[in-house]
Amino acid sequence: MALPVREQLKYWSIAAAVFFVLLYALGDQLLPFFLGAAIAYFLDPIADWLEGRGCSRGLATGLITVAAVIVFVLVTMLVVPTLVQQAIQLFNTAPNLARDLGAFLTEKFPSLLDEGSTLRQSLNSLGQTVSDRGGQLLNSALTSAASLINVVVLFVIVPVVAVYLLLDWDRMIEKVDGLLPRDHAPVIRELATEIDGTLSSFIRGMGTVCLVLGTYYAVALMLVGLQFGLVVGFVAGLLTFIPYVGALVGGALAIGLALFQFWGEWHWIAAVAGIFMLGQVAEGNVLTPKLVGSSVGLHPVWLILALSVFGALFGFVGMLVAVPMAAALGVFVRFAIDQYQQSLLYRGVDGQGKPKPRPED
Repeated sequence: MALPVREQLKYWSIAAAVFFVLLYALGDQLLPFFLGAAIAYFLDPIADWLEGRGCSRGLATGLITVAAVIVFVLVTMLVVPTLVQQAIQLFNTAPNLARDLGAFLTEKFPSLLDEGSTLRQSLNSLGQTVSDRGGQLLNSALTSAASLINVVVLFVIVPVVAVYLLLDWDRMIEKVDGLLPRDHAPVIRELATEIDGTLSSFIRGMGTVCLVLGTYYAVALMLVGLQFGLVVGFVAGLLTFIPYVGALVGGALAIGLALFQFWGEWHWIAAVAGIFMLGQVAEGNVLTPKLVGSSVGLHPVWLILALSVFGALFGFVGMLVAVPMAAALGVFVRFAIDQYQQSLLYRGVDGQGKPKPRPED
């Protein structure tokens, strides 16, 4: 005989509370394991594809590991030094940019910026603050990250966790499936499949979109000769994960830098603007529909809310689990609505009300 619904809700609520308490208390210690699990989840379809081509799971994991190491070494040697160098130069150039902006505004709008005006003082103060504090903030972030997530964690524990989880991923899924409550196993499998579909479409799809757009922005901006093009492309590609933010921040930063660098050469400024316009057209009409799909079920506002709330509560680890939790909560809400529309509370005791058909995912 199955447990009453009230008892089941009590046990599941206790389990959820324990999970969030552990996430809050052990977030920093759990970070490498979440990162390893995320990497393994991201790479599992590749391992399955290799298995389908005749490779064993161990051989598939080994091939993926070797390829990942090669890519990591190449990126570390070729991209990271230039990225750090340009970021530091951008911070150091900030006072000159603010001074040039002040000179331009003084020339075009002399009554707006006199020597003692608040706006001029604010621009000078902003540029000097970015110069003084920007590099210090970058170094502090790197130092705090190194103290919080030491080199061993970054370069040993995360890859080891990812490799082991990738190797045993299918067996772990089978073990978890064997632990499901028998009365609810079919429903849980259905919900888990829907959550996996949402996550796979969004995380893997958006990860690919971020990589493609970030590479495109960086290469295109460097080809037109924009200073700090690699940094701008990296920032724009990284923020593409948050809807609309990547294009707005990256576009504003790139066009602002282009105005200072190419003032008077309007064709280069138009080229920089055209790069972001073309990127947005490609993202909206090709990349996102093909790689992410239109039935993911994660509304941009819902995603931004989840990132904000989980990031504020649990820090960086919270941001890692925000997307899976948002996807899961979205699936549960749709399931609850479906159950409500099948219930007497919605249809009435005479049963004449008809539930709306559930859209296909």
